[in-house]
Amino acid sequence: MANFARGKFSQAISDRSGQAFPYTEMVKEWNGSFVHISEYEAKHPQLEPKPRIVDPQGLQNARPARTEPTVPNLLSSNPFTTTASSGTISVYEDAHGRTTGQTVVFRNATTGNGITESNLNNASGFTITVTDANNYTFASGETAAVSGRIGGAFASAGPVTITP
Repeated sequence: MANFARGKFSQAISDRSGQAFPYTEMVKEWNGSFVHISEYEAKHPQLEPKPRIVDPQGLQNARPARTEPTVPNLLSSNPFTTTASSGTISVYEDAHGRTTGQTVVFRNATTGNGITESNLNNASGFTITVTDANNYTFASGETAAVSGRIGGAFASAGPVTITP
């Protein structure tokens, strides 16, 4: 490895003025120029502006709030209970959260006990009367021939219109 001289008696040429100055009095500027300490100029503050702190405008991966689409609730197997010689049908829907007077449409319900499939799956729905947190009733418009449970395994209950 080479050793450099200390430059105690040497001279250097200034990049700014071209004059010779003692080597030990020379300094390097921010732009790389080798100048005498009397010619030294500090970097101008406008060349390094301070970062502006601005108010945040938005999030990088924002997800807008949205309303969940309405979907039908799948009912348990054979959720409808009929009573012989009655047109009122009781429906079991676990924790339904419905209110009296609300319109409910049943889909994919199967026939039984004298109640037809087309009646249960009426597109305009039925106005319900809530009996408790898990049950409500509606007037089917048909009279049941016998008492029992009907509806099948794939019956669902939901609003009149389903949002896609």
